[in-house]
Amino acid sequence: MPTWKEITSANPAHSQNYAQRWENMIAQGHDIDGEARLIDAIAPHRESRILDAGCGQGRLGGYLAQRGHQVVGTDIDEILIGVAKEKYPEGTWYVGDLSADPIAENDFEVAVSAGNVMGFLDPAGREPALQHIYDALAEDGRFIVGFGAGRGWGFDDFMDTARRVGFTAENVFESWDLKPLEEGSQFLVAFFRKPAKLSF
Repeated sequence: MPTWKEITSANPAHSQNYAQRWENMIAQGHDIDGEARLIDAIAPHRESRILDAGCGQGRLGGYLAQRGHQVVGTDIDEILIGVAKEKYPEGTWYVGDLSADPIAENDFEVAVSAGNVMGFLDPAGREPALQHIYDALAEDGRFIVGFGAGRGWGFDDFMDTARRVGFTAENVFESWDLKPLEEGSQFLVAFFRKPAKLSF
């Protein structure tokens, strides 16, 4: 699976086309907010600090920011971040490489990564990316992530890598509407938690 940098290097129009595809889906009446509604439902309160890791043009984080959450989005693509800033000024948007750069802010109560972001990571950057997300979460914070099979990162290896950086797995599903994960499922939605430190 090529990385996002490889895709945009091969096709400089890809980012604008990607953003326009979502606008076309909205115009056609498609529901593109299912992931965001789930995150809104599990956020601990109305002004939760939420990280949108690999935010693209802000479709998920923007929805949450418009509903009162303190949203910070980060993405490797400058064009998509520009779209997010223009369309969703309620959020805070940073250009950043999940695999190489620490998250610009921290103490998030929830982090989310949708849109197959995990499948676009270079294999060498997978564990660092999860580590950066883990480090940006507050203690007892949750990380919800979804991506499809066949994108170069097997689900079992992904789960093992997430545990290795410190996450505790809570639940796994095969869709954002929480259908059970089964043998042969082609999509994974995983719920993790950053354990709180024990105090004595």
